[in-house]
Amino acid sequence: MIEHIKIPLERVAVLVGPEGRTKALIEEKSTAKININSQSGDVEIIEPKDPIKGLRAKEVIQAIARGFSPEKALRLFDYDLLMFEIIDLSDVARSEKDLARIKGRIIGRGGKAREVFETLTETNISVYGKTICLIGYPEQNAVARTGIDMLLKGSAHGPVYKFLEKKKSELKRAKLGL
Repeated sequence: MIEHIKIPLERVAVLVGPEGRTKALIEEKSTAKININSQSGDVEIIEPKDPIKGLRAKEVIQAIARGFSPEKALRLFDYDLLMFEIIDLSDVARSEKDLARIKGRIIGRGGKAREVFETLTETNISVYGKTICLIGYPEQNAVARTGIDMLLKGSAHGPVYKFLEKKKSELKRAKLGL
């Protein structure tokens, strides 16, 4: 089995890592051989010995390609239930100006809004290109997605944060079995 992925050229060096360490770590954890064409951004995942880990390698590479640090992306190998999700903004943003405004709402001044989202949902969020990506457990991602959707539809940050705080305490209570 050979899986092909195209990544942005400016993310190739991040995927390779210093002295090839990130690529080597992905190969080790995924049981697959990774070929990276640094001119085109084409990445091949070749013959993983464990097909499940091979699929995880694809997610890790996509996460790095979409702006996550290797440290955050590599967590996908360590926790089976952790999920990587991509929210495509192409349908929502009608112009480059629109896209910039939407990304600004999600990131906030100095990254503050994204930081609040990450804290309240216990997810990692990356805003890159025309996408917003999440790494988190399914229920956390669902809450983060709903909050992001509220912002995309024009809700003010205050009510969205209140919603996220309420959901965070509901998830905590559910986890404790209360």
